[in-house]
Amino acid sequence: MNKTFYITTPIYYSSGKLHIGNSYTTVLCDTMKRYKKLRGYDTRYLTGMDEHGQKVETVAKELNKTPQDLVDYLSNSTKDLWKLLDIQYDDFIRTTEKRHKKVVKKIFEQLLEQGDIYLGNYEGYYCMADESFFTKTQLGENNTCPDCGRKTKLVKEESYFLKLSKYEDRLLKHIDDNPDFITPESRKNEVVAFIKQGLHDLSVSRTSFDWGVKVVSNPAHVVYVWIDALSNYISALGYNTDDDSLYQKYWNGDEVIHVVGKDILRFHAIYWPIMLMALDVPLNFKLFAHGWYLMKDGKMSKSKGKVVYPGSLIEKYGLDPLRYYLLKELPYSGDGIFTPEDFIARINFDLANDFGNLLNRTISMANKYFDSKIYKPAKDYFDVDKELKDKVQETIDLYKEDMDKLKVSSAIQNIWKLISRTNKYIDETYPWVLAKDDSKKLELNNVLYNLIESLRLIGILLSPILINASKELFTQLNIPKELQKWDSLNFGELEKLTVTNKPSPIFPRLDKKVEEEYIQNLLNEEMIIEQNKLFKKEKI
Repeated sequence: MNKTFYITTPIYYSSGKLHIGNSYTTVLCDTMKRYKKLRGYDTRYLTGMDEHGQKVETVAKELNKTPQDLVDYLSNSTKDLWKLLDIQYDDFIRTTEKRHKKVVKKIFEQLLEQGDIYLGNYEGYYCMADESFFTKTQLGENNTCPDCGRKTKLVKEESYFLKLSKYEDRLLKHIDDNPDFITPESRKNEVVAFIKQGLHDLSVSRTSFDWGVKVVSNPAHVVYVWIDALSNYISALGYNTDDDSLYQKYWNGDEVIHVVGKDILRFHAIYWPIMLMALDVPLNFKLFAHGWYLMKDGKMSKSKGKVVYPGSLIEKYGLDPLRYYLLKELPYSGDGIFTPEDFIARINFDLANDFGNLLNRTISMANKYFDSKIYKPAKDYFDVDKELKDKVQETIDLYKEDMDKLKVSSAIQNIWKLISRTNKYIDETYPWVLAKDDSKKLELNNVLYNLIESLRLIGILLSPILINASKELFTQLNIPKELQKWDSLNFGELEKLTVTNKPSPIFPRLDKKVEEEYIQNLLNEEMIIEQNKLFKKEKI
């Protein structure tokens, strides 16, 4: 039986178009799903939308729409974007769906009955934009939100509370016993420090708006976002329903990974595991909290007009360049910065020069010197043959290690080191000189075989990342299907082949100045789109 792998994005809040920061999370999870599938795992990938809350209710009212109309529109536009990005999700959960609301109601009542939720009174400063409460000491000047800078409102209302404090020690022990429960290390340290300051019980219901899941035993209350939204990871698997086979298979399976941005780390590293402890659900997941994509002058923000949207970039440059840039330029434990200059440089230097040119040169030489037909040599002819093969094996080992730890940027860098080494191999063996000597035919075939075999293996490693370019590589090299699989990831599996006699560049070079200017103009145009204008222009 194959091992299971269940990966999730956070469910995205229904507040407008999704930018490349949201797209990064979704592309990263898609890449990991493709990688695990390549390895033979039984995979499941969940994404979706968080559709309840006061902000949705307020915006819908301003637009003279129902909240359901608004979230239906945003859900469809998000699905359209994921289709454009070729995201292979298995399920798209929406918190307005009956299957989800049914589970949330059961969870709330169970926790209430157990005494893990109790009724009290809440007073705090509330930021509607972030759907978050803050104490007076957490606020900025003039009672502004510490996260977005907007004015908060002092809220006093009856509320249900979740007993976080009851599970404080148990959560710390779980983190201590499972060093890879929260990664990267810096995020884990942040969570531990926060817990050790002492956890305050969490407000988990509201009475000031209606758009949400009503508390069954007290319908004046709406279940607040933490219990509602966080439950999606198990409600989508049929937890606590008549058919919980997906829950049993994937949640209780081999690997469960939640991928989130660092801004929602606390909710997933503290509130969610405590909810599961209270429900007596196994804490089988690992949490990866990545950094942000920033602009040169700070965090992306729709409200401040600093956003990069993926759709227009894909239309102009194709899917793979954007996937490559997003996955490579955000380091494992840090933030990344998007600039037009860097984006075009990655296409021209990494994709066109290093990778694309290696493939094109190799095929062209096979056509020119051997009428497209190459066969496996009987032995190595050069000392550098072994060096190249050793580099290939080293790259495969590092790739597996990096990908298993979600260090996709590092995995890509190591693939490019192999691409660089393979380009250097051409310069070391001088195939154009060998071609002039008929007695060197075996040596020349050896060189071209090693280049093609290296490219085949590079294509396999890149297949979860550059999904179209890797297919194009296999097509132009005429690699059989069975030699595009993980279990063929050994140098020398290829016996003979006939490459295409019509090679075409998979990544044409771009005019640096023209394209940088195009992207900058694009950003300037798209940054001025305000959320309310977006909806007024569209038919919802």
